Amino acid sequence: MVNGIAAQAGLVSIILPANNEAALIGGCLESILASVWDRPETVEVVLVANGCSDDTAQIGLKYVPEFERKSWCLTVLDLAAGGKLGALNAGDAAASGAIRIYLDADVTVTPGLLSELTQALSTDQPRYASGQVRITAQGGISRAYARIWQQVPFMADCVPGCGVFAVNAAGRARWGAFPDIISDDTFVRLSFAPDERIGVRAPYCWPIAEGLGNLVRVRRRQDVGVDQIAEQYPALLANDDKPAFPLSRKLAIALRDPIGFAIYSGVALFVRLTKRQSSGWSRGR
Repeated sequence: MVNGIAAQAGLVSIILPANNEAALIGGCLESILASVWDRPETVEVVLVANGCSDDTAQIGLKYVPEFERKSWCLTVLDLAAGGKLGALNAGDAAASGAIRIYLDADVTVTPGLLSELTQALSTDQPRYASGQVRITAQGGISRAYARIWQQVPFMADCVPGCGVFAVNAAGRARWGAFPDIISDDTFVRLSFAPDERIGVRAPYCWPIAEGLGNLVRVRRRQDVGVDQIAEQYPALLANDDKPAFPLSRKLAIALRDPIGFAIYSGVALFVRLTKRQSSGWSRGR
């Protein structure tokens, strides 16, 4: 037990908050089941359906036998109250693994990701890890936005942890309960120095909001979340390694993909001009 968090060696816990994810939770769980696993650790998945008005929890329960056949464990919590932070804390309380992998319900992992994350975190030193994010979208506007966002230095050259981040027991001891903040992934990432963050090679797919209006709402919320971290946890900014986005690199991207660059820049500019108009969580789905 570290900071009130169970830390059982030989066990990997995947904590999976989900709010009204009936359309996607099956794909997420199936991708976990398809993982190639030749490690000695046992895996438990804690699916935390929170404030759902659909059958997210019921769909999750149908997968329990499949996890048992893999000699893994799937626990489904069905919380009346919504909210990702509450779901993360409930998942942490129910989990026991020394290594914690926090996974968004709309993410699909590739077969090698969980094993590579576990290997990277198998140390007594505090460590944070994530995979190579593949930003996905369906509509033309969102696909164009994703093409550019994938090339932004922070996304291309760092370990952003969008949708998937993992820590070992020594790393999880850096904080207690998840605080009531917008950007849990930023809070956790900045709880580690750049040389404590590990990017593994295995990728995962992370969908973004669909449509121009939803992209604006989500981008605004992301920016407000980062500002909130700066205001409430200024000491964490010492760990920020966000690289510059030089004009030469912007011009090169714009020349290769003028439509995509116009959409990405337009969303960013509009959000900057309408700053502080965020109102709660927005996934755009």
